[in-house]
Amino acid sequence: MNPLAAVAVAAPAAATTGLSINIFWVIVAALNFIIFLALIWRFGFDPIAAILAQRKTRIEQGLADAEQAHRDLAASAAERDQMLAQARREVTELVARAQKAADDLRETDIAATRAELERLQAKATADIAAEHDRVLADLRAEVAGLALDAAGKVVGETMTGPRHRRLVEEFLRERSVPPQGRKN
Repeated sequence: MNPLAAVAVAAPAAATTGLSINIFWVIVAALNFIIFLALIWRFGFDPIAAILAQRKTRIEQGLADAEQAHRDLAASAAERDQMLAQARREVTELVARAQKAADDLRETDIAATRAELERLQAKATADIAAEHDRVLADLRAEVAGLALDAAGKVVGETMTGPRHRRLVEEFLRERSVPPQGRKN
């Protein structure tokens, strides 16, 4: 037989009416509660506490990772902004250099065109002057020939000698010198 049952049987039965407190059963209930609490603590609360601790650790790690990701995002945004600013500066410099090169090329082309125009103008002026001189020389020769023919008809002889030709050319030269203030 159970020792607890033996103690319960040995206890005198009191004839009381109403509510009575039996110390034995209070101690048994307290012991049952303590044993039950120890078992629940050992097999229930400890695993739950371990699971909660792991969850807390994972949450803290997740928060730390999120904070790190936030810092990384801010750093990458700052780096991106810095790279964009640098790219804008480089583009601005490149556009300025291209504009300067285009301006220089345009100025060079303009200068070359002006030089070519001046050269062509000088050549045309020289060609006109040479043609003028050639036509004038041809005209003088023609006038000299006509003057010799006319003088020959007037005198009645042919004037073909070099001396007569020289005289006519000297006359034409003296006559072809322009008066002051007037050009040929």
